[in-house]
Amino acid sequence: MALAFDEFGRPFIILREQEKKSRLRGLDAQKANIAAGKAVARILRTSLGPKGMDKMLQSPDGDVTITNDGATILEQMDVDNQIAKLMVELSCSQDYEIGDGTTGVVVMAGSLLEQAEKLLERGIHPIRIAEGYELASRIAFDHLEHISHKFEFSATNIEPLVQTCMTTLSSKIVNRCKRTLAEIAVKAVLAVADLERKDVNLDLIKVEGKVGGKLEDTELVYGIIVDKDMSHPQMPKRIEDAKIAILTCPFEPPKPKTKHKVDIDTVEKFQMLREQEQKYFDEMVQKCKDVGATLVICQWGFDDEANHLLMHRNLPAVRWVGGVELELIAIATGGRIVPRFQELSPEKLGKAGIVREKSFGTTKDRMLYIEQCANSRAVTIFIRGGNKMMIEETKRSLHDALCVARNLIRNNSIVYGGGSAEISCSVAVEAAADRYPGVEQYAIRSFADALDAIPLALAENSGLSPIDTLTAVKSQQVKESNPHCGIDCNDVGTNHMKEQNVFETLIGKQQQILLATQVVKMILKIDDVISPSDY
Repeated sequence: MALAFDEFGRPFIILREQEKKSRLRGLDAQKANIAAGKAVARILRTSLGPKGMDKMLQSPDGDVTITNDGATILEQMDVDNQIAKLMVELSCSQDYEIGDGTTGVVVMAGSLLEQAEKLLERGIHPIRIAEGYELASRIAFDHLEHISHKFEFSATNIEPLVQTCMTTLSSKIVNRCKRTLAEIAVKAVLAVADLERKDVNLDLIKVEGKVGGKLEDTELVYGIIVDKDMSHPQMPKRIEDAKIAILTCPFEPPKPKTKHKVDIDTVEKFQMLREQEQKYFDEMVQKCKDVGATLVICQWGFDDEANHLLMHRNLPAVRWVGGVELELIAIATGGRIVPRFQELSPEKLGKAGIVREKSFGTTKDRMLYIEQCANSRAVTIFIRGGNKMMIEETKRSLHDALCVARNLIRNNSIVYGGGSAEISCSVAVEAAADRYPGVEQYAIRSFADALDAIPLALAENSGLSPIDTLTAVKSQQVKESNPHCGIDCNDVGTNHMKEQNVFETLIGKQQQILLATQVVKMILKIDDVISPSDY
């Protein structure tokens, strides 16, 4: 940018490469931004609810993903527009914080933008709209707190947790097994949860998948499953009361760090070298035996000679185990990861009641089960399915269920689903709008209309008449002053969500409203878009 003067001394600005930049200003910029946000929301709208459709995404290298998880769809989409990228980040932040409700938050943001567009056309200033939205989101936030319920659960009574996880899974492709999967998710979370501190470390839950079998074969293992087998086919396939040495040092003779060359010109020298290597291997295996190890798990490989020696010395071994798996094995068995053979000692060994190798089907694929560990606070969910895409989608669905169970342990307040919470908030926000003088009142009313987008989308995706269904439920809520009436998506015959056992976490719903409002405020405040034009 440069400042220049014409012949009359008037200043003007020269923009560098001005003809290569395109610029949108004022209302045009806001309308273009709103159109981009609405386009992203429209893609996800059909994926909402138990009857939502799935999307099929193909990556540049030919990998196919089939999913209806909002965050996954948006992450895999190649989005160029900057505003659309904001919507993608919105969905991701909901996924990181809550783990569920990623589709709903984008649909809500799209609806808020749609309502804002109507207000902008009426000449209302975008800042006033943003302020009105902020006021309305606070009203909705407090109202959710008001209509929420606390429910009690314990390690013995897990039914409330299972019901809430089933609500999450009912909108996924795995909904025919939702009861089984919800129970697995809840048991896994309770196994690693610290109920006193109300904290759950989801890193301790490992989710493994193997193609083959059917979805009903999915199981929860109180221990670790490693996708490896014993390094030698003649090693024992089952070890009881195993004492496990967990090593990150290779079973190989040490190599000098500097460049070196060994000249061998006689047979004797070669034999000496050979004997020295043999001695190294012998010492390594002996150190493991001396401390009382009955199984060695090594991060690195070892050559055939070491493998043969381990087999002869009756010391089963597993090689090429990844770093994350090693850590989980160490946590589960109460062992320590040992970086050098010299540091091996009996107290650093992990303990497991049973280590067994299991083969699947006719493919001879084997996996190692480490069960009955000293510290059972690391568990594995082992998923079976007909194909790779099914397993990947089940992993994503289970992740949502695990997050919901974790959120309920942190905060056991729930609201009812099926769009009932949104309709109730919409009624409350509409009623509160009259208390505010000034232009913000219009924005607050628009916010109430935008909240109806979720129940409308639910009704539409379930094949019901959207407007008729919504108006009937809304009038029933107001008439009976009952905030639990929602959209009967599954055609059960009652729209009372308490009877249908459709629950959602309170913090998830509150987060949705706050995040959607923040992003929409940010988009409305942009009035000038300068972008490099396409070549």
